[in-house]
Amino acid sequence: MASLSQKFTMRTGVFLLLLGVFTCGLAQVDHDDAPEELQVETLVKPETCSMLSRMGDTLQIHYTGKLMDGKVIDTSLSRDPLVVELGKRTVIAGLEQSLIGICEGQKIKATIPSHLAYGKKGYPPTIPGNAALEFEVEVISLSQQTQWQRMVNDVFPLVCLALVPTLLGLVGLYLYKKASAQKASKKKAKDKKIKKK
Repeated sequence: MASLSQKFTMRTGVFLLLLGVFTCGLAQVDHDDAPEELQVETLVKPETCSMLSRMGDTLQIHYTGKLMDGKVIDTSLSRDPLVVELGKRTVIAGLEQSLIGICEGQKIKATIPSHLAYGKKGYPPTIPGNAALEFEVEVISLSQQTQWQRMVNDVFPLVCLALVPTLLGLVGLYLYKKASAQKASKKKAKDKKIKKK
């Protein structure tokens, strides 16, 4: 009888524990307002927009970066505008992505999830790990990439990639010919020794 009571109590305890865990899991409310995706809101858009920014363009921007609780982490308002060349990864990924397709004079608010900002590690002590950020950005100037710059940035790396195997192949051919020439000269020297005897 004691054994039956012990099994019943153990089963009941396990059941209540699982029920409690399940109930807490369902009742848990996600208090984290951190975004999962990049969100870009236009605050001010100029009346005329003759060109939109794209990869390779250079922007001069003023920005204010904040944590989601409103604490300012950085701002350029007290210094010269920040120069950003799109595609060069000079700023966090989420900020760079938010700067594509905007006009000179435009103001935006970008809400950046942590995986497009500083990730799990953060940037101690200013930015904690897994922190979403909010940036208000004003585009002061926009300079589009010239054809020459586009060629240097897009074509030149591909040419370099093609040259590496070519150069390695030429070095290999040179070494092969050099090794073959040494074998032939050793064979001739050996043949001369045999003829002398």
